[in-house]
Amino acid sequence: MIECDERELWIFGLGDKTERGAVVCSFLAAGGYRARTAKMSELAECTPRAILLDLSPFSDDGWAILTALKSNPATRDIAILPLYLSEDGQVGEVFPIAGFFMLPIDQAYLSQKLKKLGLADESEDYDLQAMLVTRKGEEQVTHVITQLGFEVVNAYTGKEAVALGTIIHPYMIFCSLMLADLVAFELMERFKLYPQTRNIPFFVLLKDSMKDAERLAMSRSIDHLVRKNWLTREEFLSYFKKA
Repeated sequence: MIECDERELWIFGLGDKTERGAVVCSFLAAGGYRARTAKMSELAECTPRAILLDLSPFSDDGWAILTALKSNPATRDIAILPLYLSEDGQVGEVFPIAGFFMLPIDQAYLSQKLKKLGLADESEDYDLQAMLVTRKGEEQVTHVITQLGFEVVNAYTGKEAVALGTIIHPYMIFCSLMLADLVAFELMERFKLYPQTRNIPFFVLLKDSMKDAERLAMSRSIDHLVRKNWLTREEFLSYFKKA
């Protein structure tokens, strides 16, 4: 029987190489957080406070874990913080995604989740815009956001999204994982470069399945987003202070 501590942070995507989680665990312990490496099977007996998920090329299929977590109603509400860990577990980058939603979208769940996060509270009093960044648009997502009182602004490439976003300052952003010119993680990093867009809640839309080649391509695509120097303990913990 697994001892259940719902205040813990769990680190996923390490497979049998649990030693790769040592640096992250030490950083979190220094910040006063309880953390340990874990596996999907443990979720049957306990729900952690959040999951830190390695999505690097060294991960043990982190993208499949992400899809499995978010496609299961029993686990989709667990907060996930994507990481890039080096082969020996150094922290290369942290990607503070506001949340992930599966496509085709569960409209009732999307509406419920946005209300729970408090992101629909001001839509009745102000004219607010939400940006939807996809290759062809997502009618079901648009319907939910519109029903919540937002005007939806569509962008079809990452470059178009940056151009529009820096002008209109949307209240929140929904983006497909893969665009024609960028991946969602890179687009989020670009928005962080501008003061007016760096704090906008950024949600990622996932397909219900990803081919092996797509998962490998996604892992490699975030390689160039990794800093030349590994994150220090203070830099890493700053993401938790913001949360």
